[in-house]
Amino acid sequence: MEENNNHSNDLNNNINSDGAQNESAQDTASKQASDELLQQVQKIHNDYLYLKADFDNYKKRMIKEKSDISKYGSESLIISLLDLVDNFDRALSLEIKPENLSSFVDGVKMLSTEFKTVLGRYGVTEVPSLGAAFDPNFHEALGAEPSTEYPSGHISKVFSKPYKLHDRIVRPGRVVIASDEKK
Repeated sequence: MEENNNHSNDLNNNINSDGAQNESAQDTASKQASDELLQQVQKIHNDYLYLKADFDNYKKRMIKEKSDISKYGSESLIISLLDLVDNFDRALSLEIKPENLSSFVDGVKMLSTEFKTVLGRYGVTEVPSLGAAFDPNFHEALGAEPSTEYPSGHISKVFSKPYKLHDRIVRPGRVVIASDEKK
């Protein structure tokens, strides 16, 4: 019986020894997995911090670019307009006499055409109005007057022309609307 007990004890020791070895192997594998997970978390955290810093720099860069566009975006338009100002100054410096009056008027007409061309390059266009039907999206009515030349509800006089910047009205036209002759 004692032999059975010894055998039983040896068996228990072997089982405990194998169990301890298994637990030790599991602890080592668990420790390795834990270390790998910790390294992955640290890598993800570092990537996150890098991306956050990169995004913050991007936001600052966009704010600066927006500010620069707002501040200097009209630079090329200004340069084009300054050429026109020079031409106007030259025209105004001329001494106007009866013999050069017609060439002066022609020069002013050329300046007007050149001015409209410059505006057109930047997307500014005139909305034709005289004789057109009144449209409150494009026009501001200053009044109405009887007209035989234009149908009722159409524009008979334009005090200031309407202009669009691309597809947006930047200045409505100030107009008088034709009405029936009868009052």
